[in-house]
Amino acid sequence: MDFKVIQDNIPLFIEGMKTTLFLGFTGILLSIIIGFICALSRYFKIPFISKLVSIYTELARNTPLLIQIFFLYYGLPKAGIPIGKNTAAIVGLTFLGAAYIAESFLSGFNSVPQVQVESAKSIGFNRLLLTREVILPQGLPIAIPSLGANCIFLLKETSVFSAISIMDLTNTAKDLIGMYYMTREFLFMLVVSYAVIIIPMIWIINFIERRVQYAVNRI
Repeated sequence: MDFKVIQDNIPLFIEGMKTTLFLGFTGILLSIIIGFICALSRYFKIPFISKLVSIYTELARNTPLLIQIFFLYYGLPKAGIPIGKNTAAIVGLTFLGAAYIAESFLSGFNSVPQVQVESAKSIGFNRLLLTREVILPQGLPIAIPSLGANCIFLLKETSVFSAISIMDLTNTAKDLIGMYYMTREFLFMLVVSYAVIIIPMIWIINFIERRVQYAVNRI
């Protein structure tokens, strides 16, 4: 293991880490927003929309992210819709992530006792009040572990972005291995770089889960 080579190439991995973090967290944030909306539409069984959302989630969860990104980056331009690398990566990650996160939210919402939902409706709660006062306070704590696991999964999935020549962590490692033929050093740096990103994220998610559970237990 040549640690001098590792030290010399740390700046390149830092740049790759910045790209991975930007694309990953942008995609995760959009996935949470869209996934939440999709989950509510299915929970309330909104006509037509809930059916479309069900079809979308099945399609997104049963096709690989790599194929989705290839379609966006290589397929859409053939139809006259040019799309940049970063945009294709974010849209692809969001398309996949929102489907998984919608299922996480929905499982939490469905855990709320139906008797409480019916009671709230009987005293005049509309969907907004029902969501804010009944469904979210009880369903969100149950959904958080699954949400956290899916966020970590999506961050790991950013490694496929290298397939469309985005200089993320994986592509940085591949390029350096190709130039210097020092596989061990650069794979070691790749593993360490992902650990630096993902381990703190796990700690933060566990902290949020404990805080939410503590708040729920005090109610």
